[in-house]
Amino acid sequence: GDVIGDMNRRRGKILGQESLKGIVDVTAEVPLSEMFGYSTILRSMTSGRATYTMEPSHFEKVPTKIQEEICKK
Repeated sequence: GDVIGDMNRRRGKILGQESLKGIVDVTAEVPLSEMFGYSTILRSMTSGRATYTMEPSHFEKVPTKIQEEICKK
């Protein structure tokens, strides 16, 4: 539950969830800019039990609100 909630907070799209012998495998698409520092946060949320892998998927237009924030900087 905490991991899924964190993915949603990071603008992630949950694509699937699968349980395998007590292990839950969550597949999601999350913007790269939201993933910095995720390893530390994930381990903290799961008491060091979780790991993750990441690979490029595709490019997508940045939402207008976030685009405006980037331009202000």
